[in-house]
Amino acid sequence: MRARLTCGLVVLLALSCAAVGIAAVVALRSFLGERLDQQLSEAGGAFPASLEHAHGAGEPDADNVHVDTRRQARGTFGARLLQGRVTAAAVVRAGTDTTVRLTPDDRTALAAVPVDGHCHRVDLSSLGDYQVKAVAGDDGDVLITGLPRQGIEDAETRLIAVEAAVFGGALVVAGAAGAFWVRWSLRPLRRVAATAASVTALPLDSGEVALPDRVPDTDPGTEVGQVGAAFNRMLGHVEGALTTRHASEERLRRFAADASHELRTPVAAIRGHAELAQRHPGPVPPGVTRALDRIAAESARMGGMVDDLLLLARLDAGRPLAREPVDLTRLVLDAADDARAAGPGHRWLLDLPAEPVTVTGDAARLQQITGNLLTNARVHTREGTRVTVRLRHDGAATVLTVADNGGGVPPAIQRTVFERFARADHHRADHHRADHHRADDRRADPAAGHGAGLGLAIVTAVAAAHGGTVTLTSEPGDTSFTVTLPDAPPERPGASAV
Repeated sequence: MRARLTCGLVVLLALSCAAVGIAAVVALRSFLGERLDQQLSEAGGAFPASLEHAHGAGEPDADNVHVDTRRQARGTFGARLLQGRVTAAAVVRAGTDTTVRLTPDDRTALAAVPVDGHCHRVDLSSLGDYQVKAVAGDDGDVLITGLPRQGIEDAETRLIAVEAAVFGGALVVAGAAGAFWVRWSLRPLRRVAATAASVTALPLDSGEVALPDRVPDTDPGTEVGQVGAAFNRMLGHVEGALTTRHASEERLRRFAADASHELRTPVAAIRGHAELAQRHPGPVPPGVTRALDRIAAESARMGGMVDDLLLLARLDAGRPLAREPVDLTRLVLDAADDARAAGPGHRWLLDLPAEPVTVTGDAARLQQITGNLLTNARVHTREGTRVTVRLRHDGAATVLTVADNGGGVPPAIQRTVFERFARADHHRADHHRADHHRADDRRADPAAGHGAGLGLAIVTAVAAAHGGTVTLTSEPGDTSFTVTLPDAPPERPGASAV
């Protein structure tokens, strides 16, 4: 905007200077032309009248010994014409020589000058551009007097040069001053832009947000002040909406935490009573046994879901994790042994470095990351699928990758696969549905919250609590979940570990 305003100012000034310059040149030309016409009118035909007709009409340029050059300005031209033919011509010079050589075209041009009392412009090849006037002589001839226009042209050239120098300097000075003035005038708008840029840098998607200070320039008498006032009102509305959103999120987190905490006791009681009933020594009908098995399985599943919800609520609330050295290689080995025991039909491969990989964090939560990713690969792929666990230390971060050669995650759900309660069972292309009994066992597996769609959400939340990230790349035959953990996780405020 500054460049456009400055360029516009300079262009307008240049057009104004050009208009003034053209008007000045035209006015000067008109004024000097009128002065030249006036001098010709005052001179009359005195100078050409002093020319005697040469002997022989074909020799007008013979010796003009009777030319009277007194009181004639240098460059004055005179010619006598008889019956349309030039019989004598002379020009006043610094010395005594007044002869002039006229070409046939010059004689034709002089003969064409009308005797009307007006001045006319004639270009003489040997003398240049002249302003001439023709009057009738006493002997029936025509007397032509002319004055050079060289003075007018020289004055115009000097004026154009002066205008170019003056106007060019004025444009340079005006451009510099205009750029400074525009920059100074747009300072309030720059403050509005700076405030807007600081707002765009804020994380507005979640958590408590502190908006920057308002724009100080709110003078309603200026356009920039009106923009600043409107922007401040918008920030006020945004801040109110963010405060309401944050309060709603806090209420939802407290509700989830409180509900999960309160549900743990009755769920544990239901599970305990079901297990106690299963141990009854007396005969139990098969239908009752089946019902007790289902109660135990569903209570175990509900207990795992409640624990997962409570963990997510605590992580969302910013509860700190333990910060201690953790042998991540040992956690991967243990998780792989558990996965191999739970899914003997899969092919489990390990790609680990020779030296143990140690990170700083919470061992229990990091174990959940590895366990959840392996359980996700086991649950959502058919038997015979190859699952590879890779562990690498890359620079200042540790990278854990769980890859499988199953059917892949459809692109339609890859964006939401890490969200809570995301159900992808029916989307995996090779999802193997076992018989009803195996489905019951899968739903009862509380290890990673897969039955409720919380396993990958926990992986994301725990990785974020350690300052890390989780990414997914998937196509048929190659699906990889990659967890990147920094060597120095950020400090999280709080009083106790999760």
